[in-house]
Amino acid sequence: MKRFQLKTLGKTVFLLFVSIALFAACGQRNTEKPLSVRMAESEMIRIPVPTNLDSNKGRLKWNYTHGLELLAFMDLYEHSGDERFWNYAARYADTMISPQAEIYSYKKTNYNIDHICPGRILFRMYDSTGEAKYKMALDTLFSQLQTHPRTSDGGFWHKKIYPYQMWLDGLYMGQPFYAEYISRYVDASKQQALYEDVVHQFVTVGRHTYDSVTGVYRHGWDETRTMFWADKESGQSAHCWGRGLGWYVMGLVDVLDYIPGQEQRQALIAILKDIYKVLPNYSDPKTGMWYQVLEFPEREDNYQESTASVMFVYGLLKAVKTGIFDDSYRETALQWYEKFVDRFVKENQDGTISITDCCAGAGLGGSQMRSGKYDYYINETTIIENDCKAVGPFIQASLIYEEFKSGKPRRQQ
Repeated sequence: MKRFQLKTLGKTVFLLFVSIALFAACGQRNTEKPLSVRMAESEMIRIPVPTNLDSNKGRLKWNYTHGLELLAFMDLYEHSGDERFWNYAARYADTMISPQAEIYSYKKTNYNIDHICPGRILFRMYDSTGEAKYKMALDTLFSQLQTHPRTSDGGFWHKKIYPYQMWLDGLYMGQPFYAEYISRYVDASKQQALYEDVVHQFVTVGRHTYDSVTGVYRHGWDETRTMFWADKESGQSAHCWGRGLGWYVMGLVDVLDYIPGQEQRQALIAILKDIYKVLPNYSDPKTGMWYQVLEFPEREDNYQESTASVMFVYGLLKAVKTGIFDDSYRETALQWYEKFVDRFVKENQDGTISITDCCAGAGLGGSQMRSGKYDYYINETTIIENDCKAVGPFIQASLIYEEFKSGKPRRQQ
């Protein structure tokens, strides 16, 4: 399969597409479509029914992976006005929220922070339809956060089955929803304390997972220091998992859409800037991309991993677009995107496009006794193509990249 090649000549970027084009829904060839559109169309060809995303065939599952990718579809609709992308995402939401506002397969008392994430698409469903069931479902998810168990210093547990543990993943799963709900539906007199709680989550997990030797953050932390994967002194897991840090980065840039206080914002921006100072130290010198176990780019059997890489690309592009970072970061962000496409995006025989080298999943402990050691991340995790955790951030990164290159602002609804 031939990969895309993005080459820069001065300030002009040429997309050298291969000869096989994606058939659009109308059946006509079109090689000039932006990659945001081509990726979304490719996903709809591969998986016509959105509830079947993430290899989830034949059953309904309220899942963060669906929420992540379908939020990107909604972004694409807002950018393009093409209702195919809205309808694809809306079909999932309408299926998963019953007329009585029950969320299929969701159970509040599981206190799973992952199950907050897909609620982000419900804000837009409620805005678009005005249907009460979406607001009621949003209220249900917010009520989980109000009673969600916490560590002794106020950090949300990752799940009830992982008591007193914080994982970097959880900051993306819970906090952007939390902050958006506060901004929309909480009385102004109560917002400040809740925004402070959102910021506290990032600061707390950062304090507990930061590795001063490498300058990056370990995957997880156990307050009790009793888990077999946790260091007995620090409580930290053994390594920085690339996607774990990617989740943290995306959580930071997305939550900053809603945090109003300058002091609070600066605490988050400082964390984000420190991460982006360090990330180049761990990228591959040739491709510019990042590895599954982030702090060991030259170690045997470590591999360049697409979900982490695209999350870092999206984070930088969005930080520039929203003014979190100044314009001096812009050219680097554009180059990182181009390098991602060169390394991970390929053309398929049927005209669709794919993202390669995705880690399907990783965690700590649980029934699989996941050790968080180097061998676990390299040899006990599965590598696939087109994981939702790559596709969603890629569509979102592509929209920003395409906007920057065109010089045109996003379409207003």
